[in-house]
Amino acid sequence: MSKIKSIVWPQVLLFGDSITQFAFQPNGWGCELANKLARKCDVVNRGLSGYNTRWAKVVLPRIVSNNGASSIVAVTVFFGANDSSLQDKNPQQHIPCEEYSENLKDIVKYLASSGIPKDKVIFITPPPIHEEHWEKECITKGWPLNRHNSVTGQYAQKCVQAAGECGVDVLDLWSLMQKDGQDFSVYLSDGLHLSEKGNQFVGQHVWKLLESKVAHLPFILPYWADVDCKNPENSLLSD
Repeated sequence: MSKIKSIVWPQVLLFGDSITQFAFQPNGWGCELANKLARKCDVVNRGLSGYNTRWAKVVLPRIVSNNGASSIVAVTVFFGANDSSLQDKNPQQHIPCEEYSENLKDIVKYLASSGIPKDKVIFITPPPIHEEHWEKECITKGWPLNRHNSVTGQYAQKCVQAAGECGVDVLDLWSLMQKDGQDFSVYLSDGLHLSEKGNQFVGQHVWKLLESKVAHLPFILPYWADVDCKNPENSLLSD
């Protein structure tokens, strides 16, 4: 009997901090993408809660190897919520704004060196911070308020600029969630992380950028009604 050829499933890689890690929770934005891409590719969650771009740049080669990226069809890079922590209140996670920008560019360079071109990369800016709600969360943990929305906005702007310089797509959540002065608190569960409505918002907007990158992917394995029931091997084991 000839050796059966295994199927290499394409992958969409979600790389980010806790907002990415939590994307596979019920009704999460990652779940939404996975549902849309069922039978076409795997959506792989590599969200790392609490991480900033300095740490992300260090671990990226352990997540995407130089010769193991051939199946990756798109990558989201979603950092900044921790980088933009206030230096005097949260020095462990804080990253200077200029370094944040350079780290994002370095991530794109590494992905390119691994065979993932810039047209497969999507930057996502941090969402806005609802300071009143996040301060309540901080108090319960014995922390002072360690993030300001205006500061996060500076990092979001740097993310957009870095995307332009790298030639990658970008989803500016910080601006979109506050567009026309709307109450963006409904998008956040605790002032920082996404609520169910926020997850829906992110999922919809990421899909707008992602759809064209995965449109070429075929449906993997035949539709059940197309299987030759008398000789299923003919249908199921063909390339």
